[in-house]
Amino acid sequence: MTEPSVNQPFIVPSVLPADFAQLGDEVAELCEAGVDRIQWDVMDGVFVPNLTFGPDVIAAARPHSTANFEAHLMVVNPDELLARYVEACELVIVHAEACTHLHRTLARIRDLGARSGVALNPHTPVEVVEHVLAETDLVLAMTVNPGFGGQKYIAAVEPKIARLRRMIDESGLPIELEVDGGITDVTIAGASAAGADVFISGSWMYAYPNGKAAAVKQLRTTALEAAPNGEGAR
Repeated sequence: MTEPSVNQPFIVPSVLPADFAQLGDEVAELCEAGVDRIQWDVMDGVFVPNLTFGPDVIAAARPHSTANFEAHLMVVNPDELLARYVEACELVIVHAEACTHLHRTLARIRDLGARSGVALNPHTPVEVVEHVLAETDLVLAMTVNPGFGGQKYIAAVEPKIARLRRMIDESGLPIELEVDGGITDVTIAGASAAGADVFISGSWMYAYPNGKAAAVKQLRTTALEAAPNGEGAR
């Protein structure tokens, strides 16, 4: 399984709106639509007020996918099951707000054999990740408060995305900048212009009247057009 070219934005669907009784078929359909990765929103009912997938469910969907998986762990004790999620996913994202020893957690994800990511809630300052960039492959700026799909995009996060973009560029490290929450064919433009290069879309993509493949194409086109110099942030 290979990642797409770094010269284009990554379009990554969340499976949160999927029919949970048909997850294998849902994953296969997303791959056929041309997505670049698939995100699994893991919620524990404590860190966020919702309960979703465990590692066994994600692993069961693996044979149906030709795309890489990322696990977005919205849980209070991510370290407890890291090894299990690494078995199922190439990229594991933890929340800075949930990690007492963030540097150690990110390093452990890599030691276990996956790429590491760190997510920031809308209110969390960018300085929280300043000193862990060397242990990070992806920074996720939440553009909604995590817990539920279908929320309204928080445009006030865009200056924060721009600050993260500068921080990453100044580090010289090959770190992806992802946004998640309320991403549509309209809101993706602001996030892309601010410097994001990976875009999570869930409810909007599933509801797109022309189908998922057309939704992926529309998101990618809009992101490219809005990106600095019209070439994508990367």
